[in-house]
Order: sequence, then C-alpha cells, then structure tokens
Amino acid sequence: MSLNNNILIIHKVEKKFKKDNLPKISIGDSIKLQLLIQEGNKERIQNTEGLVISKNNANLNTTITVRKVLQNVGVERVYLIHSPRILNIKVIRRSKVKQAKLYYLRKRSGKATRLKQKFT
Repeated sequence: MSLNNNILIIHKVEKKFKKDNLPKISIGDSIKLQLLIQEGNKERIQNTEGLVISKNNANLNTTITVRKVLQNVGVERVYLIHSPRILNIKVIRRSKVKQAKLYYLRKRSGKATRLKQKFT
C-alpha cells in the first residue's frame, strides 16, 4: 500500500511542473525552440532549430534529441521538454518516418538526410 501511495505523491508533485501548452512532437519533426540562456548575471533568449531524431517518454522527464548541422558538423542536443528553460516549442514541418529512432541520419550528409514531408 505504501508503494502505491508514494506513486500518487510523485504524480501530484510532477503535475505542478508539467507544461500544458506543448505541441504534439513526434519523431521526424523539424522544430524551433526558444531557450533561456544565462550568461553571467544576464539572461537572454536563444532560438535554435533542428530535427527530432528520438524521443523518450517519461512523464516529467520526457526528453527529445534534436539534430542540426552547423558548419558541416552534426550537433545533437538532448532537451527536457518540461524544463522551465524552454520557453516555446514550435513545429515547423512534419516528416513521414517509419522508425522510432532516426540514428541512421548520423551517417548521412547533404541531400541524403532529407525526409518526405507529411501533409496533415
């Protein structure tokens, strides 16, 4: 009984910090993020965009891995989507994919990384 009670308490605490205004993010989406960056004692908003190559659903700890290519170098970052540092997430385009993880894009470059757009 105490284990079940602990789970209920965890869900109540997580509900306070969960964001409600998130769009439906799926694998293959091109997204634009607004991040709150702290430099010294100043805070600024930094925009970044990329392709979602994986998603880990774990309630409050849900993460997405975003990949983009900067100066011919692939950069991947993992974001907690319920983090207070993420101000806004906007889906730019959705792509049709048949896999849960798009790690094969790491080995490809240029036009080989294109994905077919999904029209809804």
